[in-house]
Amino acid sequence: MLIGLDPVLTPELLSYLRAMGHGDEIVVADGSFPAAAVAKRLVRLDGVNLRRSLRAILAVLPLDESDPDPVLGMEVIGSPDERVPMHAEIAAAVTERGVNAELRLLERHAFYRRTEQAFAVVATGETGFYGNVILRKGTIARPVNMS
Repeated sequence: MLIGLDPVLTPELLSYLRAMGHGDEIVVADGSFPAAAVAKRLVRLDGVNLRRSLRAILAVLPLDESDPDPVLGMEVIGSPDERVPMHAEIAAAVTERGVNAELRLLERHAFYRRTEQAFAVVATGETGFYGNVILRKGTIARPVNMS
């Protein structure tokens, strides 16, 4: 255990988050997502919902606010303008983090293709539909005071 870190952040997940560079992407996916089939690196957080996973990850991962669309979700099949409860969960987690980024939605197959290029995929136990999000890592604007 470490002070100040959510225990959801497993050693493997922390290692991947730290190894990611500026512009690398990580996918946080629901329990129905074909994570093992598309992931270069897979972290399983079975039993942890999307909101809890995002809160833990966003507490340590800077999002890329210098380029557009650092937060990408999946469109509802056949209804690209529809927003479902999971989209609100994603947006709320990003807002809680204080990041100035809106959730943009990608068509399902475009989302899958983008996932194949991601640094890692986190498979959660989320049961809600469309609980999938791609997060692009940014940089830390100023040095963190470690004293």
